[in-house]
Amino acid sequence: MAAPLLDVQDLRTVFATKEGVVKAVDGVSFHLDAGETLGIVGESGCGKSVTAMSIMRLQRPGRVTGGKVLFKGRDLIQASEQEMREIRGKEISMIFQDPMTSFNPVFRTGWQVAEPLVLHKGLNRMKAMAEAVGLLGRVGIPAPAARARDYPHQFSGGMRQRAMIAMGLTTAPSVLIADEPTTALDVTIQAQILDLLRHVNKEFGTATILITHNLGVVAGMCERVMVMYAGKVVESGPTTDVFAHPKHPYTWSLLRSIPRLDDELHEPLRAIEGLPPSLVELPGGCAFHPRCSFMVDRCTKDIPSLNPVGETQLAACWVTQSGTELAHG
Repeated sequence: MAAPLLDVQDLRTVFATKEGVVKAVDGVSFHLDAGETLGIVGESGCGKSVTAMSIMRLQRPGRVTGGKVLFKGRDLIQASEQEMREIRGKEISMIFQDPMTSFNPVFRTGWQVAEPLVLHKGLNRMKAMAEAVGLLGRVGIPAPAARARDYPHQFSGGMRQRAMIAMGLTTAPSVLIADEPTTALDVTIQAQILDLLRHVNKEFGTATILITHNLGVVAGMCERVMVMYAGKVVESGPTTDVFAHPKHPYTWSLLRSIPRLDDELHEPLRAIEGLPPSLVELPGGCAFHPRCSFMVDRCTKDIPSLNPVGETQLAACWVTQSGTELAHG
């Protein structure tokens, strides 16, 4: 088998705070193959965005304390800052969570989309702007030549997100990281953005990491899914298998908390009781055990490792690793 395009091994990122050291990413491992779409899901504060930022070496003021990020066989953690500048935007691009704060408000949108072409491909400003206008048109921005002269505040939320996607695609990157690309957009614009990402994946062959809270988006977009909780991966596997037969109680609880159109019994949604733990003072054993309906005594004492459970899935759970199936309903 060919080596993965991106191979993250035991990645660890910490933040020093007044309260103590926050282990935002605690031993995360996964891989991404060429042309694949991987979904990363979990509640806010579970480490999704920091994992993406750590891959790009943009995690400051955090610090990567261990692990490897192998991109085409090269460890990005050991790369110099100059080497990372050549990789960011050219080989690996990122669509940030809030395009309003990601664009520079004093530069015209078209130039910000064109700038990577000047930096990474050596085009002059005129040729770069011409390509940028073409990309703005391809991502669905009407009258792209005129809108390229507008400033970011003159774009709607959906238009800014499209412009951010255009900026990420200027250099035809091998990997595109989309950090909650549909947040705060209405459902019609969300659907358009997701269709655009599907088109990008097919046309450019770009491997995509999609970070989201929306499990429905993952079901429709991603071949594989990775579930994170308290800075760790608690379950991963093919999306259809994970959603049909979750092997970690946290995944099981997430799936129970969303409405289903095929549910004959229209019962109230079942929220996950409690709150995610403080990453400064994690509970002993499995971090999810205070909120878990399936907890056994060992869960409070020993931290489970991510091991195979079933034929296709990995889960960090003492209950399912012992052979117990999580009840449906």
